[in-house]
Amino acid sequence: MPIDRVSVLKALEAQGVCPVFYNPDPEVAMSVIRACARGGAPVIEFTNRGDFAVDLFAEIAKELGRTDPDIVLGIGSVLDAGTAAMYLNRAARFVVSPALVPEVATVCNRRMVAYFPGCGSVRDITEAHALGCDIIKLFPGASVGGPDFVKAVMGPMPWTKIMPTGGVDPDAASIAKWFGAGIVAAGMGSKLVTDAAVKAGDWAGIETSVRAAVDAVAAFRRG
Repeated sequence: MPIDRVSVLKALEAQGVCPVFYNPDPEVAMSVIRACARGGAPVIEFTNRGDFAVDLFAEIAKELGRTDPDIVLGIGSVLDAGTAAMYLNRAARFVVSPALVPEVATVCNRRMVAYFPGCGSVRDITEAHALGCDIIKLFPGASVGGPDFVKAVMGPMPWTKIMPTGGVDPDAASIAKWFGAGIVAAGMGSKLVTDAAVKAGDWAGIETSVRAAVDAVAAFRRG
């Protein structure tokens, strides 16, 4: 798929579920990423964790660029402009933060790359919009008000596109509650890509789990 900003945003909204994970082993990480893509979620957030994470990301991105060009790999847990720039130079297709960092928005905008800032208040959200952010990451999703917060924001600001991370489970009931409130996508971590499945190398199990969550979102949208 094309990797321009608009295409990335559309692809993320279409799949509805954004897998979020980190693993220090490049082979394991690539196996998880490919399993998520086979499960219908080719837009994936790899998190910036630990020493040499940027080198690990570069290795993964290079390999996927050769073998799986339709996978859209972004980077999460970015809290400063310098880190964002390093990942953008290593082919990060979008950037995610746990907080709203204006300097990161500026770096991403200069490269026309999507930035999803972590927002926990209406003020955060309006500032993110002013900085040109298309989708905001509600974080931590359940702790800042959950679906009720989303509904409250959507009333006066119906143009807001919200992607919560933290609190959305990969089951039909949770998906219905959150998407019914008005979110456009949801970041899902260890409940989607479980530690047990990763340790067991159960790539087929991860693919099945991701497919079930993606299908649940699609089924809800169809009504």
